[in-house]
Amino acid sequence: MKILIILPAYNEEHNICSIVDNLIENYPQYDYCVINDCSTDNTLPLCRDKKYHYITLCTNLGIGGGVQTGYLYAVENGYDITVQIDGDGQHDPAYIAEMIDVLQQTHADMVVGSRFLKKEGFQTSASRRTGIR
Repeated sequence: MKILIILPAYNEEHNICSIVDNLIENYPQYDYCVINDCSTDNTLPLCRDKKYHYITLCTNLGIGGGVQTGYLYAVENGYDITVQIDGDGQHDPAYIAEMIDVLQQTHADMVVGSRFLKKEGFQTSASRRTGIR
């Protein structure tokens, strides 16, 4: 089973190395691709210098365009499962295997993780959760 982790990134020079290095070291069973959304900081030079797998967009497309680029890359390269984690480090890759298990066991087309399902760890404010159920 081919699994790709896509990391949309815009101006993530302070986070991208720790995230990608963590994936390389602790999750070598997954392929990854940083989708550099025309960053104006050092995100691209860092990806280039560290020889990360990346696609760089020639114009800023926003999160939607970055994610779509990652999914198109996955389809064109024969990946069976694609997982998106953000380039700012807010998504813990430790949960990827659990999400993949749920996807396979339920034969779902998509699985979405949420930090709001269990009352543990970081929780955001009530006003931010308005509308999230």
